[in-house]
Amino acid sequence: MVTSVPRPLPNSRTEPDGSAVIRVLSYNIRSMRDDEDALARVIRACRPDLVFVQEAPRFFRWRKHAARLAAKSELVMLSGGATAAGPLLLCSLRATVERTEDVLLPRTPGLHRRGFATAVVRVGGVRLGLLCCHLSLQTDERYAQAGMLLDRLAAMDVPHAIAAGDVNERPGGRSFRRLAAGLQDAWAVSPWGGEYTSTPADPHQRIDAVFATPGIEVLGCGVPVGLPGVSETDLTAATDHLPVLAALRVPVGDAPASRTAPAPGSRRS
Repeated sequence: MVTSVPRPLPNSRTEPDGSAVIRVLSYNIRSMRDDEDALARVIRACRPDLVFVQEAPRFFRWRKHAARLAAKSELVMLSGGATAAGPLLLCSLRATVERTEDVLLPRTPGLHRRGFATAVVRVGGVRLGLLCCHLSLQTDERYAQAGMLLDRLAAMDVPHAIAAGDVNERPGGRSFRRLAAGLQDAWAVSPWGGEYTSTPADPHQRIDAVFATPGIEVLGCGVPVGLPGVSETDLTAATDHLPVLAALRVPVGDAPASRTAPAPGSRRS
């Protein structure tokens, strides 16, 4: 794992015109089956405003476990968890919640049920849609889910939106390319820190990502290796993925995300 210190990532702030610089973290936490304290230390050190969690606890007393992680990470639960089949949204008190919705996707017999955790929040003077995902391991189902993700963002009718999660595919795959055709792949736009998210012991592939609608400025995005407070020991012990941290500047107003061009092959075309 590369441990060189990345350039400083902008801190969260609200600009005089109401636009917001926010920190967004995407993290597959493997149902908190690993070192929970290391996981919380990594999240706290990243100082996120919004956390897009995959593989949140889904079974017995899952809300209690998710709430404990939120408290240890100095955040609060926003939406998702077992009711979204695993994706979970956490946020800081900087976010004002407008609405939330957990979405279960069509299930392919024999495969794990998938879903989206979604929310609309206000940060500073901006209104922002959020969608956390963990796409299928099966190629055709994953491609269909990528289209559903784009459709869901469009249906939120917000000026700007962020989708993040475990794509279960590298950037060259057709599902990843479908998402990147309609959204900004934050790492590709402004790489920062490390690139590869799997596995912590041997990072060799990027299958986790943060996507943003056009109009959002990507200030930096990548695995927070070398970030103060984030140790290689904690990254390895916390879970079986590395997190993706992004700093984004979200302007006030602008065109709704639903007016962005659909990806080729999207059901909106």
